[in-house]
Amino acid sequence: MIVQRVVLNSRPGKNGNPVAENFRMEEVCLPDNINEGQVQVRTLYLSVDPYMRCRMNEDTGTDYITPWQLSQVVDGGGIGIIEESKHTNLTKGDFVTSFYWPWQTKVILDGNNLEKVDPQLVNGHLSYFLGAIGMPGLTSLIGIQEKGHITAGSKKTMVVSGAAGACGSVAGQIGHLLGCSRVVGICGTHEKCILLTSELGFDAAINYKKENVAEQLRESCPTGVDVYFDNVGGNISDTVISQMNENSHIILCGQISQYNKDVPYPPPLSPAIEAIQKERNITRERFLVLNYKDKFEPGILQLSQWFKEGKLKIKETVINGLENMGAAFQSMMTGGNIGKQIVCISEEISL
Repeated sequence: MIVQRVVLNSRPGKNGNPVAENFRMEEVCLPDNINEGQVQVRTLYLSVDPYMRCRMNEDTGTDYITPWQLSQVVDGGGIGIIEESKHTNLTKGDFVTSFYWPWQTKVILDGNNLEKVDPQLVNGHLSYFLGAIGMPGLTSLIGIQEKGHITAGSKKTMVVSGAAGACGSVAGQIGHLLGCSRVVGICGTHEKCILLTSELGFDAAINYKKENVAEQLRESCPTGVDVYFDNVGGNISDTVISQMNENSHIILCGQISQYNKDVPYPPPLSPAIEAIQKERNITRERFLVLNYKDKFEPGILQLSQWFKEGKLKIKETVINGLENMGAAFQSMMTGGNIGKQIVCISEEISL
């Protein structure tokens, strides 16, 4: 059987901006037979995420993420339906997900590396398992629970950068749900600002491309900042940290403004900002959601419950077609998405 796949065509270089042309599509032959323990799956949805930028380099700079290889199939978060199974716990028609799903229309995988998902948890919106009720949602929830130190009724003010992205759009809502009295988002367009305040419950939103962030923060956070959910790093984070209160907390989720630069992760703060951090005893610890696997199952159930109760609004930007994976990745890295960036490979969920 001939299937289509996406391979890494070229590397952007450690200090380069990724472009759609770094990826290319090709056809490959899928074996007719599968072995014991394997399943053949049809890909439904694929995810593009900021962390993947590190995988485009020869060295990812981390020990838990491997680099993509040139002319080899690219992989990441994906979800699909089983068409044929020789695995004892998986049957035809099951929906499964993996963090290492090949960017391919159909694929043969080891069933032990797949996780079965229940469509009822997402009211049938399977792509949500790659976003708000998947890894980005867990990153937001567990990050806030573990590093935010928020308690109900504590009247804390939380600021979220990259607030209209996959993690940010969920994190702001969770901040309110867990007890923050005020949540302020920072994003890059007027449209995103309106969405944050009118649909996602943020108390205020700042457009960093058009407004003076320091000024707007002082206005939006009159009592200072207690919790900062940081998705971007760089100048925006320096501005937020300079307005943080004593004994406040930074949740270090991502540093997308730094991913096209050859700097360590997390990038060091400038001496002036580091002095503020130490003086005010602001915690800024690296947070890696994969270290909290015991909290995944209860976390998914909590996110699903909030979604079903209408307390968690989910936003996603969907592009159709495997041939658009590179374009989707480039768009996500430059803020073209609202909520989770998803690529739909096949919508046909019946066999």
